[in-house]
Amino acid sequence: IPIQGEMDHLPDHSSSTNNNNNNNMDNNTNNSNDNSGIAAYVQNRLKESAHPTACIFHVVFKACALTLYIFGYWFVGNGSSNSQKQGDGQAHFITLTVASILLLAADFWVVKNVTGRLLVGLRWWNQVHDDDTKWIFECADDNRVVNKFDQSIFWTVLYATPVIWALLFITGLLKFQVNWLLIVCIALC
Repeated sequence: IPIQGEMDHLPDHSSSTNNNNNNNMDNNTNNSNDNSGIAAYVQNRLKESAHPTACIFHVVFKACALTLYIFGYWFVGNGSSNSQKQGDGQAHFITLTVASILLLAADFWVVKNVTGRLLVGLRWWNQVHDDDTKWIFECADDNRVVNKFDQSIFWTVLYATPVIWALLFITGLLKFQVNWLLIVCIALC
């Protein structure tokens, strides 16, 4: 059963048969676009958003850090340095760790300063005066209308990501991959 709007890119078959050649050309063009069905679906969903760019960046840094952690193991191995060849793996492990931490830091900054404010109207910061630190939390006015799609993307991704990292932590514990747990612990903090 097609999702609403999923079949909009297909030509209308109720048109007259006089334009068969044009319809065939359109069908060939649309067949090449069928390969990007996921991209079209995401594009259609993002049309519901008031801030589509913020939605993308809310997801992209989290997804990049998770992807780097999950698939980086294939390129690095277990991160131990038992031989000269494994020593190169240790250097790659350190590179992956630093890249993951940078992606997680970028994600934290984007959520704190951009997507939290744009998508749900939340922001916070601290003010330091001599030896006193004051935390300031703000939320949007009650009369501000928050886009339901933006709100659902923000909270779903914000809550789902730590759950995924927690599952990866459990997996790392069960496999005794202590080095890789460093990245997971940083992600959970």
